[in-house]
Amino acid sequence: MRQGLQLKISQQLTMTPQLQQAIRLLQLSTLDLRQEMIEQLYSNPLLEMDEDIPEPTGQDADRTTSEGNQVAEAERNSEQNPEYEWNDEIPKDVPVDANWDDVYSPPTTAASSGGEVNLEQVYQVTESFQGHLEWQLNLTPFSDRDREIATAFIDSIDSSGFLSAELSDITAHIHYDDIEDQLHEDELVAVLHRLQQFDPPGVFARSIRECLTIQLNQLSPETEHLQAAKHLVEDFLQDIASVDSTRLGKKSGLEPEELQGALQLVRSLNPRPGESLSSNDVEYIVPDAYVEKIKGRWRVKLNDSNMPRLRINDSYSSLIKRSDSSDQNQFLKDNLAEARWFLRSIESRNETLMRVAMTIVELQRGFLDHGPVAMKPMVLSDIASKLELHESTISRVTTSKYLATPQGIFELKYFFSSHVSTAGGGECSSTAVCAILKQLIGAELPAKPLSDSKLTSLLEQQGIQVARRTVAKYRESLGIPSSSQRKRF
Repeated sequence: MRQGLQLKISQQLTMTPQLQQAIRLLQLSTLDLRQEMIEQLYSNPLLEMDEDIPEPTGQDADRTTSEGNQVAEAERNSEQNPEYEWNDEIPKDVPVDANWDDVYSPPTTAASSGGEVNLEQVYQVTESFQGHLEWQLNLTPFSDRDREIATAFIDSIDSSGFLSAELSDITAHIHYDDIEDQLHEDELVAVLHRLQQFDPPGVFARSIRECLTIQLNQLSPETEHLQAAKHLVEDFLQDIASVDSTRLGKKSGLEPEELQGALQLVRSLNPRPGESLSSNDVEYIVPDAYVEKIKGRWRVKLNDSNMPRLRINDSYSSLIKRSDSSDQNQFLKDNLAEARWFLRSIESRNETLMRVAMTIVELQRGFLDHGPVAMKPMVLSDIASKLELHESTISRVTTSKYLATPQGIFELKYFFSSHVSTAGGGECSSTAVCAILKQLIGAELPAKPLSDSKLTSLLEQQGIQVARRTVAKYRESLGIPSSSQRKRF
């Protein structure tokens, strides 16, 4: 083999740190981007907050003027009405039989004037479901022995409020030296019955039947159809979910009117009482863009209200003009280049997001005007070819990004959906098919619900060709049960 030298020219894309940062910023949500900007602000001395806030004009100025008028009105009321006065002067010598409210009278609050209690603030006393039960345990008189048993029961309760294990197994760790002092089954049941009176009703039950019975026993004896509801729960719990009320009436011996009242009372109970107080992590959604109709045209506006405005620090950047090559000057140069690239990446991200949102709005005008029924089928390649971008870029832009529309707040990925064929040779979005199915099922008769085959034929009458199994798949994705389960007599 003969050796030789050759020249070859080729192009390749190198993932530089700057390009990696731009790609990462592109797929960040609004809240994550705000956190990233704050971290860069603290770590890079060449970045600073742009605090040049313009004066309020237009509507903001009118709001400021109105607020000032309200303050002035309040001051005039305080001069005319003594109830608005605040007594700051407290005498040094107070009579022995004097009332403190006569000397020091702060203004009344909404709570003291008979306002409603905020239940959310009341529940904030405890942080978890077990904490809520322990708080009630501390307010209930128990002996030390019974309190130890009750604590074991609270530790063993599940998220639904049930005790799934045997009482003896839950308290197996409680031992006493004297054999006569060992725990007995009737003692455990007595403590359990006291705990079953706690809030929420039905807690500490060992079965669905016991949970519903506890809730029924806590109702007023004058509650209508109460005895019939207890009869159904005790003897015909498996038949309550049956759609054939005539058969259930024959088995239970109840009249149709009394049976319907008892069923309605039973269905108003909560079979999982613990879930009402379970602590769930709340996810806040901040729209990345807004769309509104102005003069007959849809306009898109990015949401930058919560974003910190960053700029280059002029004082530090002016120091870089020195020609020396000291470590301090090199440090400033590196941070200046990083700051400029970071601001440029944010600007590029906002520009790409704006272009993608405008294109989605342009293609989905029917959805904005008429709702999900008018959704058009659209895939990533449609936006990518229109904007001359790669599909991966469109995927990153639409990840965890939300658009606020008159129809509601939707993730950008919501506007992308598959399609089904129509009789005219066109295409219909799967989102529109789901919306049509929801309307058809919502308008059906409870005694004669529409089957999947009937829904398929109704869609064919509208020119939408789908198979029965496709209709079943869309129905299950909407969380709608089958026709036999929806049937109500």
